[in-house]
Amino acid sequence: MKLLKWVYEKKNKKPAPYYYDYSITTIISKPFRKWITNTIASNCPFNNIRIFLYRLCGFKIGKNVFIGMHSYLDDMCYDLLKIGDNVIISYGVYFACHGRNQGHYPIIVKDNAYIGMRANIISKNVNGSEKGVCIGERAVIGACTLVNRDVPDGMTAVGIPCRIIKSKGDKHE
Repeated sequence: MKLLKWVYEKKNKKPAPYYYDYSITTIISKPFRKWITNTIASNCPFNNIRIFLYRLCGFKIGKNVFIGMHSYLDDMCYDLLKIGDNVIISYGVYFACHGRNQGHYPIIVKDNAYIGMRANIISKNVNGSEKGVCIGERAVIGACTLVNRDVPDGMTAVGIPCRIIKSKGDKHE
């Protein structure tokens, strides 16, 4: 790959894209990981097998986690997605750690969080930092919510883009 990178840089007179640094093993394993996560695991009717396959592909998933069918975990950035213990992720949730013309930023889902069906969690560069998006402990994400910023511990986020609403324990003024 170093030879291809050198040829690219000489021909185009600019730095080669990041993927020119990939090893042959990475180039071969990426399509298999994509196939396992997006075809086999996401369509598997058994949660234990689904979680096993995601972990096999390198995702960091805690204990007692439920991930609904047809969810998309960003297979390109499997090392940037961390899911805590006792998390419930409903049917069809979409996690994206990167996008076109955008860096790769982490998504962290802390313990006891709940993510409603068809929610989208899109990580981004917040205020020039590299921290991405964090969903706090006991946080609740409503169905069809677009999460593009942090959700504090114990809070509920709803809407497109998400807005934080007070938790049940808060007193209204």
